[in-house]
Amino acid sequence: MGKKRKMPGLNTSSTADISFMLLIFFLVTTSMDTDQGLGRTLPKPPEEDQLNNEIKVKERNILNIRINKDNYVMIGDDYADLAEIKERAKEFIKNPDNRPNLPELKPKKIKGMGGKTMMVTENHVISVQTDRGTDYGVYFAVQDALVAAYNELRDELAKEEFGFKYEFLTKDQQDAIREVYPQKISEAEPKKYGGQQ
Repeated sequence: MGKKRKMPGLNTSSTADISFMLLIFFLVTTSMDTDQGLGRTLPKPPEEDQLNNEIKVKERNILNIRINKDNYVMIGDDYADLAEIKERAKEFIKNPDNRPNLPELKPKKIKGMGGKTMMVTENHVISVQTDRGTDYGVYFAVQDALVAAYNELRDELAKEEFGFKYEFLTKDQQDAIREVYPQKISEAEPKKYGGQQ
C-alpha cells in the first residue's frame, strides 16, 4: 500500500480578523434611526377641589395657535408664517407695553432675585390645536418656535439679572427665571375640521 498523501489545508488564521473588520465597518457606516419627541414636563394632577371646578381663563390671557390640514398656521384670527410665531409668542408672553389685548401683568416677588418685585404674565397660556391631517414637521416647527421664544426671553432676563445665559445659571437662579417666564403650552386634542373621515 502506498503512502497516504495529506490534503493541503486552507490558511484561515486571518478569517476572524477580516470578519471583525467587516463588522466594525458596517457598524460605523450604518445609521440608526433615533426616536424623536418633545421634552415636556407634565403638570401635577389636579387636587380634589379642582376636579369639580372648571378653570376659567380670561380671553386676553390665551394665545390660540391653530394648524389646519393644509399646514396653514393661524395665530388668533390671523394667518402667520412659521418665522412669525416666535416673535409673536415672545410679545404675548412678555407684554412689554402692557397692552389690553395681551396677558395681564401682575407684580410678583421673585425669591431667587433677592425678593425683587417684577411684573409678570403668570396667567398666560399658549394653546396649540392641530387638525388630524397636519404634518408632523409643521407641528414640530411650531413647537420649536414656541420653546425658542421662552428660551430667548429667559436668556435675556438671565443676562440682565445675573450676567450669564440661562443655561449657565445655578439651579436656584434658573428657578427664579422660570418664575418670571413659566412655560405654559397647552395642546388640545387634534380635530378634523369640515367633512367626515
